Amino acid sequence: MHPKILDFGSITVHTYGLLLAAAFIAGIWWTSRNARRHGLNPDSIWNLGLIVIFSALVGAKILLFISDYSYYSQNPREIFSLSTLRSTGVYYGGLLLALAASAWYLRRAKLPGWTVADLSAPGIALGQAIGRLGCLSAGCCYGKPTNLPWAITFTDKYAFENVGVPLNTPLHPTQIYESLGSLLLFAYLTWRLAHKRFVGQVILEFLALYSVMRFIIEFFRDDDRGFVLNGLLSTSQFIGIFALLGSAVAYYFLRSRPTEASKD
Repeated sequence: MHPKILDFGSITVHTYGLLLAAAFIAGIWWTSRNARRHGLNPDSIWNLGLIVIFSALVGAKILLFISDYSYYSQNPREIFSLSTLRSTGVYYGGLLLALAASAWYLRRAKLPGWTVADLSAPGIALGQAIGRLGCLSAGCCYGKPTNLPWAITFTDKYAFENVGVPLNTPLHPTQIYESLGSLLLFAYLTWRLAHKRFVGQVILEFLALYSVMRFIIEFFRDDDRGFVLNGLLSTSQFIGIFALLGSAVAYYFLRSRPTEASKD
């Protein structure tokens, strides 16, 4: 992989950063496109997008500190280290804080929350599909060793120094697993948006399906990402269980109001 696109003196352009920016732009653009088609002001979606970007980056870092509290509590200076700043953080932390910040903005801007959430779901999946390719380029979120024919082998020393990915060892391409899974989610959610039966259905299906997908992929990952219950589950798996249950409960109550879809 190529963790750096440009390295000219003190100027370094990382592939991950570029793809992460592309992921945010693609996700917000697709959401604003959906918003325009449903009679909402696309400018408000771009404003929402800026809030999502900031809260997602902060939330991912916060959950990183929480999930690896024992390390950061013993090494507090590492919180502000270059390696921590370059770290992707924990995705669920970014997602949850972004959802909370979005709810605040939608209420403040007097926008239909569940409707905008539905319109945003395909864009979130699209951004995730692109963003995981950035993880692939950086070497982070790497998988366990495997002899499968589609295994990938990292050889870049810079990637090892930054994220600790094993070199010259065939690994599960977990970044590609999630990227492809998110791309399939994007296609499904785009279809579902045009065939939903009630407001909130699309975003809840995204949360439920992503939680299941992520729960499975976590078994193939081998990076240091924090565990709970004496190592039984990763932090993301633990949060995913609650996300799935919460989505199921909300789905049950919202589907009893099918007439709301006509107001969309």
